[in-house]
Amino acid sequence: MTNNIENTEELDDAELSGDNEEQDGQFEHHRFIADSGQGQLRIDKFLVNRIENASRNKIQEAAQAGCILVNNKAVKSNYKVKPNDVISVVMSYPPREIKIIPEDIPLNIVYEDDQLIVINKTPGLVVHPGYGNYTGTLVNALAWHFRDQPWFNADDPRPGLVHRIDKDTSGLLVVAKTEVAKMKLALQFFEKTSTRTYQALVWGSPNPEEGTITGHIGRSLKDRKQMTVFPDGEYGKPAITHYRTLEKLGYVTLVECKLETGRTHQIRAHFKYLGHTLFNDERYGGNIILKGTTFTKYKQFVDNCFKLLPRQALHAKTLGFIHPGTNKYMEFNSDLPNDMVQAINKWRSYIAGRETE
Repeated sequence: MTNNIENTEELDDAELSGDNEEQDGQFEHHRFIADSGQGQLRIDKFLVNRIENASRNKIQEAAQAGCILVNNKAVKSNYKVKPNDVISVVMSYPPREIKIIPEDIPLNIVYEDDQLIVINKTPGLVVHPGYGNYTGTLVNALAWHFRDQPWFNADDPRPGLVHRIDKDTSGLLVVAKTEVAKMKLALQFFEKTSTRTYQALVWGSPNPEEGTITGHIGRSLKDRKQMTVFPDGEYGKPAITHYRTLEKLGYVTLVECKLETGRTHQIRAHFKYLGHTLFNDERYGGNIILKGTTFTKYKQFVDNCFKLLPRQALHAKTLGFIHPGTNKYMEFNSDLPNDMVQAINKWRSYIAGRETE
């Protein structure tokens, strides 16, 4: 595995996965580089927020055993992390190799030929295996679909992936079937020549109704599971999201977003920064009432909407790219999934009811 992966609308696993590089008889399992704005924090606290399913006690034991290195030197669990520290967790055995297990998971295939496959991903489906998700992913489903193809390599943890979307985001993904196709498609995403539009339900009504959100996006200095916008560009990477209002629904709005860049959680972070967090986006605080009244009846209505749509209201609706074999432009469109449609219809009924009162 490497620590240099594509930018996507999903958390980087660069910091969640370890290199297989051996160091003095030990193997690196995790590597983290502290941000330049990192405040001094005990390393056991620093690591417990970054290594999934690791307890503080286990991290302290690892430090005691000399398995936690900072800038290639072993440190104790009370070491204070400083900006730009290179932190490694090393063990005497190699990290678990992820072998892709083919699983018969249904796929909604929009298009397929000998070079690529376009899939409409259902919400709740993780794209590729990682810590805590070794099975039941889109890649496991693809392994089943490709299992009889001579080119398929079960040892490749990300076969054909050129971009990804979050577990709880639905919508279109393209997957390459050959190395040449993968290279050509990945280049389009890197050079921003692919086209991607999303639809999202957000709290409140953006003003203006159409515009562009800019600002560097980087991992939050307070909560590493969140991405945040740094408007002055002191941290993070440049990010641009164009949006327009499709439908106002009282206290929420259906918007269309066109990505010019593809940063981690870009739409989710940009709209939180704008003051219009995505509806029911738990990680960014959209799973509570952010707009509306204090009436019990309204609270019950919103709770019912959350139950209909138990995830962030975000769907990758269109995807366009130059076909790597024919060099012709292809564009695909997907319908909003049923959970988003039901929630939107419920808001429409709510607004209609208010207007007739």
